[in-house]
Amino acid sequence: MTDTTLPAAAGLGTFEKWLSVWVALAIGAGLLLGNLFPTAFGMLAGLEVASVNLPVAVLIWAMVFPMMVGVDFGALRQVGDKPKGLVVTVVVNWLIKPFTMAALGVLFFNYFFAGLIPPDDAQAYLAGVILLGAAPCTAMVFVWSNLTRGDATYTLVQVSVNDVIMVFAFAPIVAFLLGATDIIVPWDTLLLSVGLYVMLPLFVGYLTRQRLIAQGGEAAVDRFKSGVQPFSIIGLLVTVVLLFAFQGEVILDRPLVIALIAVPLLIQSYGIFFLAYGVARAWGIPFNVAAPCALIGTSNFFELAVAVAISLFGLGSGAALATVVGVLVEVPVMLSLVAFANRTRHWFPASEGSA
Repeated sequence: MTDTTLPAAAGLGTFEKWLSVWVALAIGAGLLLGNLFPTAFGMLAGLEVASVNLPVAVLIWAMVFPMMVGVDFGALRQVGDKPKGLVVTVVVNWLIKPFTMAALGVLFFNYFFAGLIPPDDAQAYLAGVILLGAAPCTAMVFVWSNLTRGDATYTLVQVSVNDVIMVFAFAPIVAFLLGATDIIVPWDTLLLSVGLYVMLPLFVGYLTRQRLIAQGGEAAVDRFKSGVQPFSIIGLLVTVVLLFAFQGEVILDRPLVIALIAVPLLIQSYGIFFLAYGVARAWGIPFNVAAPCALIGTSNFFELAVAVAISLFGLGSGAALATVVGVLVEVPVMLSLVAFANRTRHWFPASEGSA
């Protein structure tokens, strides 16, 4: 059997714990630099090939690649071991979450906030939250699972199954929801984004993982992931700096826009968690499976959402801004839910037999 024990490094490190603070500082740096050096950032925005901004593509790969190396497709052999938890995960992530996020986006941006946000901006923010809703977490869920003492094997199965589904389902779901909300879908750019930021890094990550295992087993994989993880955080923060450098004028003119975007994201996050958590409790799923299966749907693969938003709508778009707001709110939300889950551990059976 494959060794699926989570490494000690999977705990919440300094950067992960304070991620929202670093993102907030990166936002401030982006606003400042964008106003001081508009010409330089304009040149960066122009470095594109086939609607793909090259500097951002490098940064996104820096974010995504360490996660893809961590995906163990051997864990798929255990896919039937805890079917109840996996059913909750798949149904919530792919049949509920994208559609509730789109519905909340329409409700808030097109109706509740109609007098506060220009219609064109509202559509852009709606596109951004749709991208977030269609991209369930693939990496940070290891952190949340570890903090709730979740089942390591089950968490690996979750991530592997979600990545396989994402390859085939992300583009059609995003295209359907964008089309249903009257947002024009550039199919060629969407498919290019999925290939560039999901399929290709997943394939390269698989080859890298196999080579590392051949050289030194899972320990070699863990050492490699630890070594490249700082580049993932740096890539995220530099991407945020770029995004807000291009968004500076809009944000300074309307500083409340970030708070407005955060409202449906917060409602979605807490709503999805309590839905999955409640179903898991009612179904008698053990806590070490119930907690990860609720948390994975709550968290987002924001690296993918940011990348696709930039590819589809541009660095300076409202869609890209909305995905970055998702980064800003995610960590404090997830930490609050981890704390809640740990306090309610006694609600669930301890035995794994019924999962």
